[in-house]
Amino acid sequence: MRAENICQSLPSGRKDVDKVSGWFDKSSIQLELLNSIYNSPVTIAVLDHHGLIRDLNRDPYDIFGYHGEEMLGGRFADWLDEDSYDDAVQTYRRTIAGEKCTQSIRVVGKSGQTVNLNVFTAPLVKDEETIGVVIFMNDVSDHKRSLDRIHYMAYYDDMTGLPNRRHFTQCLEDRLDRIGGDDCRLAVCYLDVDRFKLVNASFGRDAGDILLLQIAERLTRFFHEPDSLARMEGDEFAGMLAVRDIQDAGDRLEELIRLFDNPFELGGVPLHVSVSIGVMIGGGTDEDASALLKKADTALYRAKENGRNDYSFYTDDVEHDALHKLTLQHEMMNALQNHEFLLHYQPQYDLESGRIVGLEALVRWNHPVRGLVPPGEFIPAAEESGIIVPLGDWVLQEACRQNKEWQEAGMAPIPVSVNLSFRQFTQRNLIGKIASVLKQTSLDPQYLELEITESITMDLDRASLFLKEVRELGVGISIDDFGTGYSSFHYLRHFPIGCLKIDRSFVQDIVGNSNNAAIVSAIIDMAHNLQMDVIAEGVETIEQVSFLRNRGCDEMQGYYGSPPVPGHRIAELMAEPGEASAF
Repeated sequence: MRAENICQSLPSGRKDVDKVSGWFDKSSIQLELLNSIYNSPVTIAVLDHHGLIRDLNRDPYDIFGYHGEEMLGGRFADWLDEDSYDDAVQTYRRTIAGEKCTQSIRVVGKSGQTVNLNVFTAPLVKDEETIGVVIFMNDVSDHKRSLDRIHYMAYYDDMTGLPNRRHFTQCLEDRLDRIGGDDCRLAVCYLDVDRFKLVNASFGRDAGDILLLQIAERLTRFFHEPDSLARMEGDEFAGMLAVRDIQDAGDRLEELIRLFDNPFELGGVPLHVSVSIGVMIGGGTDEDASALLKKADTALYRAKENGRNDYSFYTDDVEHDALHKLTLQHEMMNALQNHEFLLHYQPQYDLESGRIVGLEALVRWNHPVRGLVPPGEFIPAAEESGIIVPLGDWVLQEACRQNKEWQEAGMAPIPVSVNLSFRQFTQRNLIGKIASVLKQTSLDPQYLELEITESITMDLDRASLFLKEVRELGVGISIDDFGTGYSSFHYLRHFPIGCLKIDRSFVQDIVGNSNNAAIVSAIIDMAHNLQMDVIAEGVETIEQVSFLRNRGCDEMQGYYGSPPVPGHRIAELMAEPGEASAF
């Protein structure tokens, strides 16, 4: 090796290998080995006792951005990254003392870039005396970047850059180990974006991703401590907060809810979005991260049941409710197979004559043990689990079959309305299903009415095409619960809607509440100007009937006329003239 830069007494030049061979007993094999090593692509540096670079086997420009002549005579330590400095100096000292060492270090190149090196150091010995250090350097930056990318993919969400479930669970576990004392607890929060599927369906998945990025940015302002926020999956996030007690947690969560008061912007359109939050207070004994997250997730469902845009703390009864819901969903699947569902029908009355002019089909569940299960209990569970799709298919089939059977038995033909869920609307083959049912039951399409909610109309293009195809089948369309959702004059003007159903929340107080009275009157006038009929839902008193009749409302539906009744009672009501009238 060239060594005049180490010690003037040493021979010079790597070309003068025969002189260097004096260190190696003149062995030709050792000479060849030395020559091969010194001329290999591995960068080799020779340092003296002071850590100065005395020789390099090749130009190190590809690693350091400096040529060899720029580095010779300089301190090797000057190129070390700050985080590698102390360990590298210790390695140099150990090598001078006679050890051979392997280490990963980082050096800083001329342009400021960090380069990852694997190094092997060995003492340079002459006459049994260490005169310096030989460093073998291998650039592993590409390999390190690959490993970093693999680590990132394993522990971070690629879209938002937030920790993922695996990383967050580890961070939560570490935080639980460090937390102590009764004066500090940990609120584990599980967040879900309300009605996010509706955003995806209305604006597309790309727009949904943009919204998630905006939500992540807003949440990061709240969960500002490192690794205290994660994207778990889809539209679900998790966070942790250090709190004093449950009251402190409640105050912080109110602040978090208010974080979503201001609208987001999606394609230039302001969009109000809310979140539901499940919370578990941790920091006690025998609690692990996975258990806390599971309980926070369980509490999330209670928050959604409470009307969304809310938070709910985990309690034992929440766990019971969650188990009950899972059991309910399982039993509903069995109920479909075991024919436990049935339809009741609520009459719709003409407000002038008082006679039945239509029916709404309402599903009921006759549980083999519990009897009739309230719709408010099983319908939300069916929508959440997706069971609403096969259940809705059955309702459509059965309502059409029953209506045709009534007509064949001599009952005056009237339309039957069937509710269409948002999940059903997202099915690509829905029009085909409707056409198939009409064909199978031989029901004239004019005697089927589909009730849709305003949320379906958010996806204007798809809703427009679907409703056009429905009308081409000859099936009627009505908007259910009008006024409670995403009301838009656009769809009222352009969609082939035949009827608006005023939500019961407006009808209840029309006699005593002037605002409700004004709203109902305005809806009736607007609908008539657009050539639509109007049905008032939830009518229970003669005073409401009188108000609606005086305002020109077309039909009413509610307990004043009749509650939902089994199919055989409809035949009886229609057969008896006195029974078929509400007045």
